[in-house]
Amino acid sequence: MKKLFYSKKIAPYVFICPFVITVLLFWLVPICNGVLLSFQDVLKEQWVGFDNYSRLLTDAIFLKALWNSFKYMAGTLLLLIPFPMLFASLLNSKLMRKADFFKSIYFIPALTSVVVAGTIFRLMYGEASTSLFNQILGLFGMSPIKWLKGAGTSFFALLLLACWRWTGVNILYFLAGLQSIPTELYEAASIDGASKWQQFVKISMPLVKPTTVYVLTISIYAGLSMFLESNMLFKGNNSPNNIGLTIVGYLYRQGVEKRALGYACAVGFILLIVVMAVNIIQLKITGTFKEERE
Repeated sequence: MKKLFYSKKIAPYVFICPFVITVLLFWLVPICNGVLLSFQDVLKEQWVGFDNYSRLLTDAIFLKALWNSFKYMAGTLLLLIPFPMLFASLLNSKLMRKADFFKSIYFIPALTSVVVAGTIFRLMYGEASTSLFNQILGLFGMSPIKWLKGAGTSFFALLLLACWRWTGVNILYFLAGLQSIPTELYEAASIDGASKWQQFVKISMPLVKPTTVYVLTISIYAGLSMFLESNMLFKGNNSPNNIGLTIVGYLYRQGVEKRALGYACAVGFILLIVVMAVNIIQLKITGTFKEERE
């Protein structure tokens, strides 16, 4: 027994045991339990089969929440991928002075609590003429706007909050990828007469692709699972005409507020399938699976 305990063959399994146990207890078991509950009416203790899923297909509020989540995800991807990459390239260049200072400044919003950030942004988007954004409109002779009451303006508010919080994080991801590229490649390109833009397109973008795929993956998940930002910005989970309702917000409404646990589990399982499907599609498009096989 003592010989088995000190065996080098057993050691790797001992080291990975905590991770395996954690995944089983806090990921696989809850998922399996949630899938089982999604086929039930939990409070009535009845097996309802696929009724919860068929109900989702005709639930207009769920479909709107799904659309809101996809729209938010698409907006964040369009803003939080290209711009942080450009900012990171600027920080990585020799033209940028005091780059370390700006790295710290960009990352500060990510350290701010979502509750605090959402509350501050809600006050800035207030309906009164004295709110920050309405005062800015007043400088141009425009009338105050009810920012969080319209579909377009509320979507803009959510995107601005997301950009403020996560731009700095993505900058650091891309900066780490850019700094791993050998400087000799840029020097050789400069000797051959390549411009800075050509170096960025032909060297930086291809070699930073693994970082881009990683940022894409986590951004897709973050976009589709967004809840707290909307909840704080609209001061609850009941925005006007559900303009700020997301899939997770709808899950919370059904599971916690209405106690329809089986239906909420069905919503959660659909969210899991959607996130996995979108990420698999983007990994396929970016050629990640092909590169791993090679």
